[in-house]
Amino acid sequence: MTSLAGSSILVIGATGGLGREIARLLSADGALLTLHGRHPERISETGIAGAPVTGDLRDPGTAAQLVAAALAAHGRLDGIVNAAGLVAFGPMAEVSDETIDALLAVNATAPMRLLRAAYPALVESSAAHRDPFFLTLSGVVSESPTANMAAYSASKAALAAFGKAAGRELRRDGIRFLDARPGHTETGLATRPIQGSAPRLPTGYSPANVARRLVDAIIAGERDLPSTAFAG
Repeated sequence: MTSLAGSSILVIGATGGLGREIARLLSADGALLTLHGRHPERISETGIAGAPVTGDLRDPGTAAQLVAAALAAHGRLDGIVNAAGLVAFGPMAEVSDETIDALLAVNATAPMRLLRAAYPALVESSAAHRDPFFLTLSGVVSESPTANMAAYSASKAALAAFGKAAGRELRRDGIRFLDARPGHTETGLATRPIQGSAPRLPTGYSPANVARRLVDAIIAGERDLPSTAFAG
């Protein structure tokens, strides 16, 4: 793949700090976008051309609705970027049931449902030789689970394990699963935890630089981006 021009791509979390940067690059490369967010006004505020779609990722029916919106907008689906996520901080003994449920629902279960819902469309894309892909961001905590972020680390490790196994299955269908594990990135997510407060963190990566690396990996046909792929 030398360009994403004409590819129909669904961006989950397109209003977030990283999702927005990824969507901008995809749009600049000529991709046909479906942009997901929780609030329509925030999708509009991005200024990125694309079909808007809203939905709560904790709702079991949202995945199918998002895929249906992309198909209705562009007639096909060639790729998905899952850039949505929740974070929480604090000792393991203080993490509430509600926090655990929300972290697992958004960070792990939602991408599983999304891939399952998108599978038929991605198979069709493969048959048409459009190199379909599914990109997730399990992050560095899936490689190195972090104290005082145990539940968050577990949700991301679950996503990474799902991607590794599902990726092997999808190869037979010509669908590429790409999991990326960048270190702390200045997306603003750490300032919006669903529980606890962020510890003092070193300056993170630039969202624009991480997004550029991700889009380059999509175009280059890469299948795995460990934390070391973002160094330097």
